[in-house]
Amino acid sequence: MGIFSSIKDAVFGKKAKAQEAPAPTAAPVADSQAAAVDSVDVAASLDAMSGADKLNWRTSIVDLMKLIGVDPSYANRKELATELGREGYSGTAEDNIWLHKQTMQELARNGGKVPAEFLD
Repeated sequence: MGIFSSIKDAVFGKKAKAQEAPAPTAAPVADSQAAAVDSVDVAASLDAMSGADKLNWRTSIVDLMKLIGVDPSYANRKELATELGREGYSGTAEDNIWLHKQTMQELARNGGKVPAEFLD
């Protein structure tokens, strides 16, 4: 399991894995209904976590990782950057800003409802 998977599990909850393989139903569910059921409000989920009010998770990848209980060490951030497509991660402020944005974009691609401020 990679670093991003750990982040996704923490934000979406462990039950997100159970939703990936839904049981067959008698009638197909419309795509819009399925999206509504599976969508997780990322900001609300993170804000509800203990300690969210003391960490700057909205702009800091280190604080985001601390909040969800993932070691924010350089090695883990470098591994996360590699998972998200940046081979030359060096831990600079620019790298960390990119990493936070990419993490939020990846959460959105995986069914998370992410505020627009995190996506542009």
